[in-house]
Amino acid sequence: MKIGFIGLGIMGKPMVKNIIKGGYSDVLVNGRHQDVLDELAECGAKSATYEEIGKNCDVVMTMLPNSPQVEEVMLGKDGVASYMKEGSVFIDMSSINPVVSKTIAEELAKKHVEMLDAPVSGGEPKAIDGTLSFMVGGSEKLVEEYTPLLSTMGSSVVRCGEVGAGNTTKLANQIIVACNIQALSEALTLAKKAGVDPNLVFAAIRGGLAGSTVMDAKAPMMLSGNDKPGFKIDLHIKDLNNAINCAHTVGSPVPMTAEVMEIMQWLHEHDGGNKDHSAIAQYYEFLTGDKLGE
Repeated sequence: MKIGFIGLGIMGKPMVKNIIKGGYSDVLVNGRHQDVLDELAECGAKSATYEEIGKNCDVVMTMLPNSPQVEEVMLGKDGVASYMKEGSVFIDMSSINPVVSKTIAEELAKKHVEMLDAPVSGGEPKAIDGTLSFMVGGSEKLVEEYTPLLSTMGSSVVRCGEVGAGNTTKLANQIIVACNIQALSEALTLAKKAGVDPNLVFAAIRGGLAGSTVMDAKAPMMLSGNDKPGFKIDLHIKDLNNAINCAHTVGSPVPMTAEVMEIMQWLHEHDGGNKDHSAIAQYYEFLTGDKLGE
């Protein structure tokens, strides 16, 4: 199987490495930064143009920032889709608006190219160690066929429905993560203001009903003042924008999402866009004047 992979950023680069480690040796890659291309070449990948990827690859995979980039790469002038052969497959692992996923799938179907939307959860750490969670939309047959490939990058591959269902599931995931981080920030700030060590609060409640993967990952970052991004505020803003737009389209209320979006927008405007989304705690530090780590 010849694989094309487009988008070699914080997530895409380690994902390509894991594909190669998983036994897929024929991989063509396309990205903006020559140093990344050189690094992946050392692993066995080959740099290629959109035309080369479209004409030669059995499956094309993308890991791009948002809907416009995926549309442009695939359907734009001289986009990959214009070169893809009948019977090939497109797997988009970007987190985009599910409405756009469906539109792309419809255009590809005219060329007899099938599509999976397969966004991931886990951020950079899980991209590196190959334990991402895939939420996949597409036909049962196609999901079954490409699960081994996705499993080189992830520990979980779950079919959520037809094309678009993967990104709908990802939006639900991002709402839950964002609201959890906000609640955690608020709770630890309350403990701090009340004179209780937030480190001890975390230790006491993490094993109970309030405990979560989000808490275990983000509380230590908040308490140590570590805002090095595993998942950037600006990327979460993008996801919540897609969630709110989708919610408006289908008529679903999202008041909590809107509130945490406003906090993230404030952080973006105060030089926090490239910080980890656990930096939501810094919004509360600004309001109270107290730092959790002090």
